[in-house]
Amino acid sequence: MVQPHTPMSMVYGPVQSWRFGRSLGIDPIGTTSVCSYNCVYCQLGHIERLQSDRQCFVPTEQIHQDLLAFAPWDVDAITLSGSGEPTLALNLGEIITMAQQVTQRPVGVLTNGSLLSDPQVQHDLGQADAVAVKLDAVQPTLWGRINRPVAPASLPELWDGIQAFRQSYKGHLAIQTMVLSPWDEASQATYVQLMKAIAPDEIQINTPTRAQPDRHVLSARGNAPNYSPSDSLRRFKFLSFDVLQQMSDRIQAATQIPTRCPEPDLLTR
Repeated sequence: MVQPHTPMSMVYGPVQSWRFGRSLGIDPIGTTSVCSYNCVYCQLGHIERLQSDRQCFVPTEQIHQDLLAFAPWDVDAITLSGSGEPTLALNLGEIITMAQQVTQRPVGVLTNGSLLSDPQVQHDLGQADAVAVKLDAVQPTLWGRINRPVAPASLPELWDGIQAFRQSYKGHLAIQTMVLSPWDEASQATYVQLMKAIAPDEIQINTPTRAQPDRHVLSARGNAPNYSPSDSLRRFKFLSFDVLQQMSDRIQAATQIPTRCPEPDLLTR
């Protein structure tokens, strides 16, 4: 049962995910969306503040108090994501450790990977039980059009950061890829080689089924966004389950890494 909490709570859910099960979300960014990317498909809407510098957005103690309101935490995991890129939060490591100690649940982080070249970010993320890193394209031009990063970010820099993090991380690492249109043979072959090089514990292939509002919608953090009648919603023509499954099967066969995509009913909701 969802516990009562204020609209300003930095804990939300539980959220049901095909990747992470039933989880509580922790938002270390706050009510203003802040990210180092402005992805074309972002379910939060247009990012309100683009930046790549870290700062403390929400005090750890506030998140602690918000988390206590959800006790006894009848969930599979705690997931840090929310209103932007969680690694921008300077207190990320504190939040992860606090959530583990308070809930006795595994804590995961969803990240676009843009700050993984920073040793302190690697250290903070290293405390999480699971980390999912976004990699939406293998060609720099396409990657730039999809993720629209803060300059001067680059795909090679992102890849170097993922590799550096992988060398020290002891938890469960997933690579999360959002596919907007079918990939050609060359792109899939390049992706396979990259996955062999990084050797993640899991690969997650998805397609954008959620609408993108023209403004920041805080409730889009969860399963049931509260859009206004005046909201203009952009919807993508997402890929079919068959296309995703074929891509997933091919990648798994070529890499021998467990590869998953959503079930058919999740692509039609």
